[in-house]
Amino acid sequence: MPGDDAFADLPVTGRLVVPAGALGWRFSRSSGPGGQGVNTADSRVELSVAPLQLPGLTDVQRDRLQQRLGARLVDGVLTVAASEHRQQLRNREAARARLAAVLRAALAPPAPARRRTKPTRGSQERRIQAKKQRSQLKKQRGGWD
Repeated sequence: MPGDDAFADLPVTGRLVVPAGALGWRFSRSSGPGGQGVNTADSRVELSVAPLQLPGLTDVQRDRLQQRLGARLVDGVLTVAASEHRQQLRNREAARARLAAVLRAALAPPAPARRRTKPTRGSQERRIQAKKQRSQLKKQRGGWD
């Protein structure tokens, strides 16, 4: 289907575009309800790509992909499936969006480390004051001497 947008290149980030030739498609029957067409239509979509072999990746990005997607890779191939829609075309679009989101999340730079700060003097004093109040309350609960 050459005019079909679902088989075009897949933009992931501003600099990374997965070429259409690197994407592998598989279609199968979807499970669950769907009426008469559920047993005949191949509406479930599996989209595969070998992310470590994509052109245009830096070594840092390759390492990041290997580290973050390592558990999801089978023989170096990442596969996402979509079967939530009844039409194959909509499932293809969903699989493309899901694959782009997975790659985008895996390529995102790590968040900056949290900078540890000291509690303010006021917060320390409020904490101690609250502890003293609680202690005083418990002391007042004494027995019936």
